[in-house]
Amino acid sequence: MSIDIGLAKRGRQGYHFDDIAIVPSRRTRDPQEVSTHWQIDAYRFDLPIVAAPMDSVMSPETAIALGKFGGLGVLNLEGLWTRYEDPRPLLEEIARIEPAQVTPRLQQIYAEPIKAELITARLQEIRDAGVTVAGSLSPGHTKQFADAVVKAGVDLFVIRGTTVSAEHVSGNAEPLNLKEFIYELDVPVIVGGCATHQAALHLMRTGAAGVLVGFGGGATHTTRSVLGVAVPMASAVSDVAAARRDYLDESGGRYVHVIADGSIGRSGDLAKAFACGADAVMIGSPFARATDAPGQGFHWGAEAWHDDLPRGERVEIGTVGSLEQVLFGPSHVPDGTMNLVGALRRAMATTGYTDLKEFQRIEVVLG
Repeated sequence: MSIDIGLAKRGRQGYHFDDIAIVPSRRTRDPQEVSTHWQIDAYRFDLPIVAAPMDSVMSPETAIALGKFGGLGVLNLEGLWTRYEDPRPLLEEIARIEPAQVTPRLQQIYAEPIKAELITARLQEIRDAGVTVAGSLSPGHTKQFADAVVKAGVDLFVIRGTTVSAEHVSGNAEPLNLKEFIYELDVPVIVGGCATHQAALHLMRTGAAGVLVGFGGGATHTTRSVLGVAVPMASAVSDVAAARRDYLDESGGRYVHVIADGSIGRSGDLAKAFACGADAVMIGSPFARATDAPGQGFHWGAEAWHDDLPRGERVEIGTVGSLEQVLFGPSHVPDGTMNLVGALRRAMATTGYTDLKEFQRIEVVLG
């Protein structure tokens, strides 16, 4: 439904996760009978949870830990771990920088070049631990470092940006041809973000195994205030889920996974993302609150160190417990920042669903 903004403009009403609620059904289940497993391509996970490739969230150690817990950790291959042999002193420094100096100091720190040999070393470290290996590059660096990533033995290749389109047009440089790149690659690719039905449909046609849904959200983003661009996540996930359905028909049965990425800060948001049609969620701030996260109670993303137009910030979010407690509890806070998996299981059980595919059909209401 569109509404008049003024005489010359109409806009469609969009909804955030906070605007909707899940409706109980006529049946309930035992939480122990609920399955939260998720599979993309040949890779099966006990948890439908992907950690965002952010330096405050994922190090090789936390990616390994999350993998052993049943989720998927994605390492930022443009972050500190691939620019410095030992980034720990810099992580300590970032946690101590005075607020007024954060942005210029981040720009200085991240000016260090990315090193292909460190990409290889970090991914090999994760592989040696026996968990699924995933790394992320932005579209601008994908062609430059793709060979190093593939040769390192990555299982899932993530191309992630504030927004990623299948039709980037540039008069200055040859843009990444996603369809050609994915076709020639030997590993499944997850790509995004996107936030509309049409953009998602175009990304699905490139051959991507999954698409990330999100634009302008997230705890560290200032994209809305800097660029004026944002899409409420409940509407975005639902629109992209519709694109998944349409592409399934168009392609004769090829299923592309929808991964909600952004504005998922608490366990209730997690459940609502699945209710809107997500197959999995990519989360940052809940894991940044873990006592064993690299950010030490602070959280920031790639947008924060852009050398020309930063549209992100370092935020202090504190810590609540270990990564294991964030995932599985026990929780000692009532705000949904701990025991994410337990809360998801209970939401599914309370509404009578035992697997995530069924749970996508749950009724939601506004208000």
